[in-house]
Amino acid sequence: MSQETKIKTSNEVIQEILRSIELLRFGSVEITVHDGRVTQIERREKVRFNHENQKNKTTLNSVANH
Repeated sequence: MSQETKIKTSNEVIQEILRSIELLRFGSVEITVHDGRVTQIERREKVRFNHENQKNKTTLNSVANH
């Protein structure tokens, strides 16, 4: 692999890692490396719910429907 090809590949990997981080609100990015090369990037996203707001909405809906 030529030096130019290595640089291009490295830039593509870096850009993909940055894109994965930018798209994430809550979660993690896992980078898998084999023989010193990035082989896989996984993005795990968490969806969080504020249970206090849900309780208040449920109470308000119950009151409004009666």
